Amino acid sequence: MDGKRIIAPPKEVQEAHNAINSYDALTQWQPTNPSNLLSAHLLMMTGLVNDAGMYRQEGVGVMSGEQVVHMAPQAERVPKLMAELLEWLESSDVHPLVASCVFHYEFEFIYPFSDGNGRVGRLWQALILSKWHDVFINIPVESMVHQHQDDYYLAIRQSTQQTDSAPFIEFMLQMIFDAITEAKTSESEGLNAGLSEGLKLSDVDKVILAFIEQGHYMTNAQLAEKCGKSQSTIERRIKFLKGARLITRIGAKKTGYWQVKQ
Repeated sequence: MDGKRIIAPPKEVQEAHNAINSYDALTQWQPTNPSNLLSAHLLMMTGLVNDAGMYRQEGVGVMSGEQVVHMAPQAERVPKLMAELLEWLESSDVHPLVASCVFHYEFEFIYPFSDGNGRVGRLWQALILSKWHDVFINIPVESMVHQHQDDYYLAIRQSTQQTDSAPFIEFMLQMIFDAITEAKTSESEGLNAGLSEGLKLSDVDKVILAFIEQGHYMTNAQLAEKCGKSQSTIERRIKFLKGARLITRIGAKKTGYWQVKQ
């Protein structure tokens, strides 16, 4: 992400590139659009599986060692189950915090793709939450569960065993609460006082801040050119910097400019 060369197995490098591209595209998608969901899987799994962007065509089981812990629904049922889940998400009046968790669990239960279900499920919960509040663009679900992966999978298994998504919902809500609490605490302690992993200033953030300090008016396209990044990346980092109260807009949206807060 910082433009540095990485020495790692090609598959892991591909996974990282795909994840960065997927989160860069987050704002372009709608949570209830089935085509967007397939596009997200295609972007996340390009070069990793042969059926990227398509629902699975075979039966699958989730293994824990030698033990099958979950037999996913038959492949022929996947399109209908996913259509019903997306329709529920569109029509539900459940609060987005809870609805995003329910969707995430049901998505993992259906296991619609041959691979990448965890990554896409976490991406999609981040998308649902970001439509409710911009802060979740900068606190992705992937970061929330990174240090709690064992508990994450345990919560999924418990919900499946109980045929009740409550254990998973409770786990994810706790992760969200902890992430926001940590972010607020870090903000009050200052930029260099150990921001949470999801809110750490990147090299791109520092470059953007420096350029904004140098000139009163600079468009996102100009920032993208100076930073050597895509415009969608710049827009995402601008939202982060605004949410972290590091910059503020002066004037109207189209004619104003960004200013670093003193």
